[in-house]
This record gives sequence, C-alpha cells and structure tokens, in this order.
Amino acid sequence: MTVTEETTPISHYERIGGAAAVKAAVELFYDKVLADPDLAGYFTDVNMPEQRRHLALMLAVVLGGPNEYAGRGLAEAHQPLNIPVAHYVKVGEHLTATLVELGVPADVIADVHVVLGQVQDQVVSAGNA
Repeated sequence: MTVTEETTPISHYERIGGAAAVKAAVELFYDKVLADPDLAGYFTDVNMPEQRRHLALMLAVVLGGPNEYAGRGLAEAHQPLNIPVAHYVKVGEHLTATLVELGVPADVIADVHVVLGQVQDQVVSAGNA
C-alpha cells in the first residue's frame, strides 16, 4: 500500500501554514512578551534573533513539524532563571493570545496547552512551583 495524502494525517504544523506561520507566531509572541514588564527582564541579555530561531524550531516540533532543534533542553535553559509559576502562566497567556490572533484552530491551541502543562515543571523553578 502506498501512502497518499488521504492516508497520512496532516500535522498541526502543516494545517497552520508550516514554517512561515510558525515564524509569524514567534515574532508576534515575542513582541507581546517583550512588551510585558513582568517578563521583559528575562530577555535583557538574550540574543533575541537566536532566541526567536530556537522557539520557532521548538514550536515546529510541538506542532508535528520537522525536528531540527538541537539547543539546550528546557530545564537546562530555564531552571537557572528561577521562573515563578505566575510568569509561566503569563507566557502561556501571551502564546494563546498570539495563536488566537493568527487564527490558529482551537484544537491546535488546545494541544499546545497540553504541552505547556506537560513541560511546566521543566521551566518553573522548583522553589517557585
């Protein structure tokens, strides 16, 4: 049996428009985060073009797209920042608002929320959980 488009489920990544859509989401998301006085400080000394590229690669994986991410793990990158759960929640709210604003289907957003719940312990500092 050959695999055809009819038998291969379309990934969320493909449904929302692939790399261009992910890049647009990352740009809008970081615009929101950097405008948030509670969150902007985390990025003061961060190379933002590189940060945006990392998130785009990660988001592609979360959405079922190509896995080209080779950066640090979530815990390794975030635990030293002592992120409290309230800030993690705000980031999730900015991501949700971004996806809604870009017209991403509700079921895709729901799946992103599931992943956010699964990785929270890797991002939020144990002392701030």
